[in-house]
Amino acid sequence: MSQANIPNIVPTISVTVGQTVPLLLASIALEELALAHILNAEAEKLQLVVGTLTPTNITLTPNIITISNLLLVNQSVRRTVQDVIKKEMLLQFKFENVLDLIQLTPGNPVIGT
Repeated sequence: MSQANIPNIVPTISVTVGQTVPLLLASIALEELALAHILNAEAEKLQLVVGTLTPTNITLTPNIITISNLLLVNQSVRRTVQDVIKKEMLLQFKFENVLDLIQLTPGNPVIGT
């Protein structure tokens, strides 16, 4: 096997402090959107198991719902929701840091708008 040939790429990125604030806020917003999609998927998982969500394009054979199966699904959803909550806390810290950056930056155009 031959070695991979990786070119020497040196990206030059020039971003001012005023440009970083909107980029950071956009990244927080996109992460929040992703977490909302995860929570929606977990809700649909529960609805499918309980039988209140009928998939339109999937034909499933109805399974007998047992308490042990419900508890397993509930445990999976609870674990995922706990992970989402942890990520939400990290995003809150990130947002507070961005707010501090806005307040500390003199002449920042974001403050005047």
